[in-house]
Amino acid sequence: MPLLSLNKPSLRQTFFLPWNSNPIRRNSTFPPADSILPLFNCKRRKKLRKKLSSPRVKPIAISTPRPLPALDALIHRDSSFRFLSRTRSFLSRQPHHLLSLSSAGKLHRELGFSRGRKPSRFANRHPLLLRILPHPPPYGPLHLSFTPLMKSLLSEEQSIFNSIEKQRVTAIRKLLMISSRHRIPLAKLHHCRDVLGLPHDFRDRVRKYPEFFRVAVEPDGLHVLELAEWDPALAVSALERDFVEDEHRVRRTFKFDIPHDDDDERKMNLLTTLPLISPYTDGSELKPWTVEAEKYRVGMIHEFLSLTVEKRAYIHHIVEFKEEFSLTRHTYHNLLKQPRAFYLSGTEMNWAVFLREAYNEDGTLVEKDPLFLFEEKLRRHALMKEEGGEVEVRAAGANRV
Repeated sequence: MPLLSLNKPSLRQTFFLPWNSNPIRRNSTFPPADSILPLFNCKRRKKLRKKLSSPRVKPIAISTPRPLPALDALIHRDSSFRFLSRTRSFLSRQPHHLLSLSSAGKLHRELGFSRGRKPSRFANRHPLLLRILPHPPPYGPLHLSFTPLMKSLLSEEQSIFNSIEKQRVTAIRKLLMISSRHRIPLAKLHHCRDVLGLPHDFRDRVRKYPEFFRVAVEPDGLHVLELAEWDPALAVSALERDFVEDEHRVRRTFKFDIPHDDDDERKMNLLTTLPLISPYTDGSELKPWTVEAEKYRVGMIHEFLSLTVEKRAYIHHIVEFKEEFSLTRHTYHNLLKQPRAFYLSGTEMNWAVFLREAYNEDGTLVEKDPLFLFEEKLRRHALMKEEGGEVEVRAAGANRV
C-alpha cells in the first residue's frame, strides 16, 4: 500500500473535497486503482467499484483538454441548494405556504432531499428562509413554512417578473420562431420555466398578448403555445449579432471535420468554422447525417442557451425540446466536438451545457440577468444563520442533498 505524504490531505479529506477541487473525482479513472479500492476487502471493493461506475456519480467526459473548476463549482452549487429551490417552488403553491412535516417526508422528489432523510434536517440549514412551527398554534402538528423574510423575498421576485415581462415575452417569441412548426406545448415550457426565467403563472400571462401568441388545445387535451405572427426583426441569432461585432472570434468558435483534398485553406475555413445555417430557418428538410444538419443543430442549441437566464442548461431541459429542435441522439457527441463554444460538466446521468463565451474565467456571468442577481441574494441569505450576520462557510459537501 502506498504511503500517504504528510503534506497532502488524508484519504478521507481527499474523498470529500468539493467537486471542482477533488483530484480523484476529476480524474477520468474514477477513482484510481492505487487510491481507494486497495483499502477495502474484495467484497467491499467490488461494491464500491460498481457504485463509482454508476451514471449517477461518474463524471461526464469534458469537451476541453483541461477541466474548468469555476464552471464545475456551479454544478456543485446547484446540488447544494437543490432542497431550497425545490421547496421554495413547491411550498409557494400551497395554501398559506404551509406543509405538514408528515406529508413533507413523503415528498422527497418534489422537495429535493434524499429518500429516507428528514426534511426538518434540511430546513434547519436555512433558518432565515424556512421555519418549522405548529399549526394551528400552539399545539397543532408541525408544519414547514416560509419565514417573514422569505415571504418578502418572494414578493420582490414577483416585482422582478413584472418588470422583465416584456423581455421574457420576446424570448418566448424567439423560442417559438426557432421551433419546428412554431409551436411548443405549454407543459414543456412549464418544465423549463426556471431556466428560461418564466414565472409560475406564465401560462396565464401569455393570454395577455394575443398579437404574439395563440393557445391551441389538442384533441387529447394538450395545451400548445403557437406563434401568432412572424417578426423578421427577431429572426437574428446571437451568433449573427456577434459576427457583426467580432467576425474573427465567431469564426473560431466552431470547428467541423470534413474530409477533403483541397489545399485552399480559406475555402475550408468557410466550410468548417461558422455555422452558416441560421436556427431561424427550417432545418427539418436537412439530411440527418450531413455537416449542414450538424451545423444547424449546434447553432440551435447555441441560440437556446443564449435565451436562458444563466446561459446554461441541463441535458433534460434540452432534450425536452428534441422534437421542436430536430435533435438526435448524437447531440452529446456534437457538443463534445465544440470545446470553444460549449463546456460540459456533471455526471453521465445529469450533465449541463455551458455557453463558454457568456462566462468569465472565474465562473461569473459576463451579463447578469435581474433574476440571476435575485438568486445570488437569496443564496446569501440561505447561508446565513442569523439576519445581518456573516455568511457561514460550510464544510465541503455538508449541504449536499
